[in-house]
Amino acid sequence: MKILLTGANGYIGTRLLPVLLEQGHDVVCMVRDKRRFAEESDFGDKVRIITGDLLKPETLENIPADIEAAYYLVHSMSSGGSEFSEQEFESAMHFVKAIQKTSCKQIIYLTGIVNDEDLSKHLTSRLAVEKELKKSGIAYTILRAAIIIGSGSASFEIIRDLTEKLPVMVAPKWVNTRCQPIGIRDVLGYLSGILMNEKAFNETFDIGGPDILTYKEMMLQYARSRGLKRWIFTVPVLTPKLSSLWLNLVTTVPYSLARSLVDSMKNEVVCKDNHINEVVPRTCFSYMETLKLAFEKIEQHSIVSSWKDALNRGYLDTSFMDQVKVPQKGTLQYKVKMPFERKAEEVFENIWGIGGSRGWYYLDWLWNLRGFLDKMFGGVGTRRGRTSNITLQAGDVLDFWRVLLADKKNTRLLLYAEMKVPGEAWLEFKIVDFHGKPYLSQIATFRPSGLWGRLYWYSMFPFHLVLFKGMAKKITTYQPK
Repeated sequence: MKILLTGANGYIGTRLLPVLLEQGHDVVCMVRDKRRFAEESDFGDKVRIITGDLLKPETLENIPADIEAAYYLVHSMSSGGSEFSEQEFESAMHFVKAIQKTSCKQIIYLTGIVNDEDLSKHLTSRLAVEKELKKSGIAYTILRAAIIIGSGSASFEIIRDLTEKLPVMVAPKWVNTRCQPIGIRDVLGYLSGILMNEKAFNETFDIGGPDILTYKEMMLQYARSRGLKRWIFTVPVLTPKLSSLWLNLVTTVPYSLARSLVDSMKNEVVCKDNHINEVVPRTCFSYMETLKLAFEKIEQHSIVSSWKDALNRGYLDTSFMDQVKVPQKGTLQYKVKMPFERKAEEVFENIWGIGGSRGWYYLDWLWNLRGFLDKMFGGVGTRRGRTSNITLQAGDVLDFWRVLLADKKNTRLLLYAEMKVPGEAWLEFKIVDFHGKPYLSQIATFRPSGLWGRLYWYSMFPFHLVLFKGMAKKITTYQPK
């Protein structure tokens, strides 16, 4: 059947797409920017890709009239600011109006468990979206999940960061809140199992794994699975704001996302009933099994998608791909041209492996300090690393950069700064031929915003002088172990 998949390059959408294709469906992927939809890894040659922004109803005319079902996998939790609830509601309203013009017979929506009366702002917003979708007059199926555990999921990465980095934790009382985690494979099984399943029409289901645990128990079980000894002490004094700042500094999540998560952690997210099993019979993985599966993917360097790759409106505009062409006017540049005697492919492999666990080759402590300062001022910092240590594609996160272009054929990597800076910054690596000899071309470009931007550039110039030249030298000489 013909299916519309919104959020096709999001964490869930990226993983659901191959499942739907394997079942033989004709999938129409709606994304805000086609350039972020990589053809090789995201099955771009097997699907129809349309552009559309749910906050701009005029862009939704591209939705085909003959679709039979639609997945609504859109949220604005990471957008930052107080307006995300309004954005979510507007997006849902525009989606409903657009989908009513089609032959769609089912809308499928994945949201959070909302069984408490005193809901967080985030869960209240999700419930409002759910109610709006139900008004469409089209059969709906709502799946409400607790936290989703899988390689690259925000919940898994937070648990991983906290448990791996902190042998002793003084944690707020929300760590004693109960939840019912579910593995990403089970979520995908339910999402595909309810598709055009008439038993699921106009139904709302809670979905969760077999274990009901507190957040504290989840971290301790994670520690046991990794052979770590951890001690967690709870105190009633850490406010949501302090908890959010704590998560922001210790984990990879930005403050806006940390605040949304912490506010929601006061709510118990446990399935009210299990009648989903009558519609989609399934034995879900246990929490410990989901951890094992997640680490298998990490060890195999096969993380399909990560929450980190979602755009964060607080730091980067959704049209960031328009910056692929680096401007020349009104910019300041620092250029390094480093000759080398090795094979060009070996040097470019070093460029390809930059960031993440390998680091930046030279004076990593300076990069980490810059990332720490970025975190302190509400930025993303360097802890996000990279989705995969062996692959790169446009739209990927690379520490506090975003990949604009990853062109192996033409040996070029172009990054765009997502850190907080008074202007815009690009960092380009390329292998060039100069008078018959290979060189590494490394260009840092900055377009300052006013006087403060220029002062920032010139104050950083002494560091750039040492850092970029040293990094270029190391890239051309580094030998992977």
